[in-house]
Amino acid sequence: MTAPIVSLADAEIEKLMGLHPKGYDLSLDRIRRLLEVLGNPHMKLPPVIHVAGTNGKGSATAFCRALLEAQGLSVHVHTSPHLVRWHERYRIGVKGGRGQIVDDALFADALRRVAEANGGKPITVFEILTAVTFILFSEQPADVAVIEVGLGGRFDATNVVENPAVSIIQPISLDHQAYLGDRVELIAAEKAGIMKRGVPVVIGHQEFDGAKDVLIGTAERLGCPLTVFAQDFLAYEEFGRLVYQDELGLMDLPLPRLPGRHQIGNAATAIRAVKAAGYPVTEEVAEKAMLSVEWPGRLQRLTEGRLVERAPSGSEIWLDGGHNPGAGEVIAEAMVSMEERQARPLCLVIGMINTKDPIGYLRAFVDIAHNVYTVPILGSDVGLDPVALAQSAAEAGLKALPMSSVGEALDAIRQKMEGSVPPRIMIGGSLYLAGNVLAENGTVPA
Repeated sequence: MTAPIVSLADAEIEKLMGLHPKGYDLSLDRIRRLLEVLGNPHMKLPPVIHVAGTNGKGSATAFCRALLEAQGLSVHVHTSPHLVRWHERYRIGVKGGRGQIVDDALFADALRRVAEANGGKPITVFEILTAVTFILFSEQPADVAVIEVGLGGRFDATNVVENPAVSIIQPISLDHQAYLGDRVELIAAEKAGIMKRGVPVVIGHQEFDGAKDVLIGTAERLGCPLTVFAQDFLAYEEFGRLVYQDELGLMDLPLPRLPGRHQIGNAATAIRAVKAAGYPVTEEVAEKAMLSVEWPGRLQRLTEGRLVERAPSGSEIWLDGGHNPGAGEVIAEAMVSMEERQARPLCLVIGMINTKDPIGYLRAFVDIAHNVYTVPILGSDVGLDPVALAQSAAEAGLKALPMSSVGEALDAIRQKMEGSVPPRIMIGGSLYLAGNVLAENGTVPA
């Protein structure tokens, strides 16, 4: 996922990667020590919207940003991981306008300062990058900060934020079991760790009752003002529109710019959370947000670029970084919905890393995928071999062909399907793969 060194910040991160581990070591002791040396910048932030969950964190973050910017507010945004460049993790708010990805020199300076403050002590790269978040967001003025959790919640480095304006918990499903537990209830308990006593909590759509019960129980124990999707607020599609409803009434809105039925729930959760944080959301503001929201690498349509040119003429190409069984189900549902509107044969180009559940992810596409191709992930030492991934596809009930690259897979689709109905191609299985594709295609997020 890491881009070639082309900037000051890239060079600083390359040095850090050589000194510190790339993985996770869940604890708050190291980050708190470092932040104290830095003057506790996490205590000098604008109001924070803190977002956790297994799936939909990024989408909720994107909707929150769109809703706040539609009100003319300046919004800092932290997300992880990045797709192509490290800089994507930090979007700096602009008053009355669209926030911008952090300036390279500003980012590099913050990295140097954090590294110097750490003094070579044991720490993970993610913790350093989180400290950079707090430096950037405390020193650059903004009205609001939306901060996405990296992994889990309770011991995630972002969880040093002591008094957020609102905590959001998005859908919980199985992922990162080695760190968070092998049952949704255990994972929910870790995600619930971002809740703070008395701070409003908004719980998004939960497929598993066990997870929802854990989240509600934690919020009630901490005395958090609580709103729950489908109980206190909801949204649904009606006549090609999004209808949002809570105790204050209805809003009749355009469907979100982000495709997929699941985005209706994500939009609703963000609307409710922004309200809970103290920012009124009018119908005009919400309509503007639905039409302007953007989130690269999540059911992103690719219409031009170097890789697109290798697909059959007229193909519909989608890119999504979802990588667990829950994400597979959501993406498959989106593909079915697209098929209902316009029939096309579905081809999958899939790459995954070895800490995920490929069988669980791929099982969602049984009976809807015509052709499946497995590919490697470039620049990652944890990518699954395409042959092994094809074997997992077979165990899931899909016949797959291993390929040496996404480009080769698109060439194979072109050769097989040229002259027939142009296919719908879904490239996915990993955010690392999504980053590879955007970089190779020449469509880097801005």
